[in-house]
Amino acid sequence: MRAYVPLTLAGLAQAHKAGELGPGPLTAYAVTPALREWYVSDDIEELEYAALNRAASASLRLLAGDPGVPRRRIVVAVDVADKDAVTDPDLGLDPGSVGEVRITGAVPLAKAAAVHADADDAEADVTAAADALGAADQGDDDAQFVVDGAEDHELLWFGVQEIPGLLG
Repeated sequence: MRAYVPLTLAGLAQAHKAGELGPGPLTAYAVTPALREWYVSDDIEELEYAALNRAASASLRLLAGDPGVPRRRIVVAVDVADKDAVTDPDLGLDPGSVGEVRITGAVPLAKAAAVHADADDAEADVTAAADALGAADQGDDDAQFVVDGAEDHELLWFGVQEIPGLLG
């Protein structure tokens, strides 16, 4: 199963140094039955893109919780055995958790398929979105508009061997 693990640049640096994402359990996003129902598509590429975007939103939440890290959303795509990525049936009641899975243990970075990251030119919008997230969660439409602005930036694809360059 392809799973998308949301991180920050600091989290990516830690994973790179350790050689693994972890320790587990890790929160990730994948094509789950709930995601299929929510997205209403049978196209696996579209479903995986939806899971990637869910992980990008979770990365934004990590940024909002840590003002000291660089303002770039980071998502690591990993391949794990289906048995190692479990869904919590109670999460199905929360629309914000669609596609969320728990990876039971650490994942060697060698199992990563790719890293997805914001381009440098997204920093201002991602910063504003992270700052506005709390108000958006409280129903502020203007803040939600700012948060949605970060989603206008597509995450770029990087090979795992390019992690040192991302960490710069």
